[in-house]
Amino acid sequence: MPSTNVKPLTESTRNKLKEAIGQLEIFLNQHALPGLTAEDNGNEAELFYKGLLSDLRHLLVFSEVAYEKLGVALRRPNFDIEFAERVLYEVYHQCVNAFYYPKNECYSEDGRYAYTGQDAIRFRSKPLRVAKEIVMTVSKFYEELRDDLAFYESDYMTQRRMQGQK
Repeated sequence: MPSTNVKPLTESTRNKLKEAIGQLEIFLNQHALPGLTAEDNGNEAELFYKGLLSDLRHLLVFSEVAYEKLGVALRRPNFDIEFAERVLYEVYHQCVNAFYYPKNECYSEDGRYAYTGQDAIRFRSKPLRVAKEIVMTVSKFYEELRDDLAFYESDYMTQRRMQGQK
């Protein structure tokens, strides 16, 4: 990636993470397991929401750590392109992947819907409106990050290996 593009990409990535973090924090601060399972006392609902909340908390932590690292990269007196590229690589592989491949698989992306204008996110169980809304809201941010950082999926490490670095 041309070095002139790294700083603006770092700034836009940080802004998108800030928005996603804000949405996730609001949801996680306002909703807990008893409130989400109040309408449906079944064991399946409890397992679903435990998994969803766990995945969202992990996503929030990964995003906050990446946000701070991007801030460090941008605050340095001399912008360190290599450090910023490494952090962008981490954003892709930790934050974006944490969103699209959640550990508990309460939702997943169905690629068949990606280009139809319909929501590509499919839930394992029918969630409450608030749970569906948070996933759909932050999906927009992580989809943009995935598109912006697609270079870092494989090309970044290939480039580093060719340069003889780890």
